[in-house]
Amino acid sequence: MNQWLDISQRLNENTPYWPGDTQYSYRLNSSMAEGSSVNVGEIRMSTHLGTHIDAPYHFDENGKKIIELDLDLYIGTATVVKVDAAESIGIKAFEGIELTGVRRLLVATGQWKDLSRFPEWIPPVEPDLAPFLANKGVRLLGLDLPSVDCLDSKELPAHNKLSGCGIHILEGLVLDGLEPGLYDLAALPLALEAGDGSPVRAVVKKKG
Repeated sequence: MNQWLDISQRLNENTPYWPGDTQYSYRLNSSMAEGSSVNVGEIRMSTHLGTHIDAPYHFDENGKKIIELDLDLYIGTATVVKVDAAESIGIKAFEGIELTGVRRLLVATGQWKDLSRFPEWIPPVEPDLAPFLANKGVRLLGLDLPSVDCLDSKELPAHNKLSGCGIHILEGLVLDGLEPGLYDLAALPLALEAGDGSPVRAVVKKKG
């Protein structure tokens, strides 16, 4: 029997975070060790820490917030592919890969090699990939990277182009050791009414 596999980053004080953003922290406000009847914790973190989704509101003042997103996007059959992303992730990277009818696409680049540190560089998604994927039927793009754009990008062309083509974004996946193929995916965001992003517990199970 195929087992569910966790493809999300663990959240702790060592989880790498965007420079200048909010680091993960956890503390007990009530502690049984100090005489309380229960342990009650408090979490502080960025909505874009670790494995997370971006709501369009993240980069578009008029975009949808987390609570407005279609949950069906984040549950269902996903296709995992491995691509050569030495410089960028464009149409050429998908040559020879059949994507017609793929709704949820998870892309393993292998370019974030040390998950204990925030990367100094990542291969960006080329904006013209967005209409190419949309024409194939893709509505969710997940990657093993902290962003679809260059880390120092202010205009966020890939974010905006993907969103404009109806493709939602799942970032920070852990896809090492995952073979290409079809999987069941569950990567639900929290029910954040004002959320620009949300951490997710992303899991997959091999189909067949």
